[in-house]
Amino acid sequence: MSVPLDHIDAWVFDLDNTLYAPSAKLFDLIDARMGAFIMRLLGVDAVEARRVQKQYFHDHGTTMAGLMRHHDVDPETFLVDVHDIALDRIAPDMRLRAGLERLPGRRLVFTNADADYAARVLDARGIADLFDGICDIRATAYTPKPDPAAYAMMTTHLDIDPARSLFVEDMARNLTPAKALGMTTVWLDNGSESGHRDHLPDQVDFHVNDITDWLDSLPLPWGIS
Repeated sequence: MSVPLDHIDAWVFDLDNTLYAPSAKLFDLIDARMGAFIMRLLGVDAVEARRVQKQYFHDHGTTMAGLMRHHDVDPETFLVDVHDIALDRIAPDMRLRAGLERLPGRRLVFTNADADYAARVLDARGIADLFDGICDIRATAYTPKPDPAAYAMMTTHLDIDPARSLFVEDMARNLTPAKALGMTTVWLDNGSESGHRDHLPDQVDFHVNDITDWLDSLPLPWGIS
C-alpha cells in the first residue's frame, strides 16, 4: 500500500450503499418513497417526480436539500416519511463485522440520512455496537455532503482530527471535501448510482470495489492476510 495507515485513529464510514452493498437495493425503497413524496407535494406524475428528484440530488447533494430550497419542505417531515422502510433486504454480515472489529481507534458514521435510520441499518447489519458515533443530516444543520460546511460540522460533532482520520464513501464526489481537510480517502467503487460522478483520482487514496475485501487486505495487525 502506498498510503500509510498507522496514524489513523478515526475510521469514518458513509452508510447507504457503503456498509451494505448496493445489490441489496435497500435504497430503491427510499427512492420510491421520495418519488411518492414529490408526487404528492407538487401534484405531478411519476415521470416528472423522478426528474425533479434526480435533478435536486445532482444539483444540491440530496433531494431533500433541493426540496427545502425550492419548495420550503420541512426536513423532518421528509426524513421521517422517506426512511419509513422495512430493512429485511439486509442482514448481519459476520465477515464485515470481523473486519471492522480489527480496526484500531473509533469507528464512526457520516451520513446524509438521519441518525434514527442509520442506527436501524447498523443494527440490521449486526454492527451497531462497533460504532462510537453518528454524524447525520441533523448534526450538519441539514447541510448535506458534499457541501464543505457539512464536513466542518462533522469533524466537530465527531471530535476527530482530519489528519488522523479516514473516510470510506461510495460517492466519489463526497471524498473531495474530506481530502481537502486532510483526511485519508477510500472510494468504494461498487456500482452505486452516480458513484462515478465528479470522480477526481487525485482525491482518492484507496480505490476499492468491495468493503470486506478491502478491510481484509489491510496490513497487520488489522488484516487477516
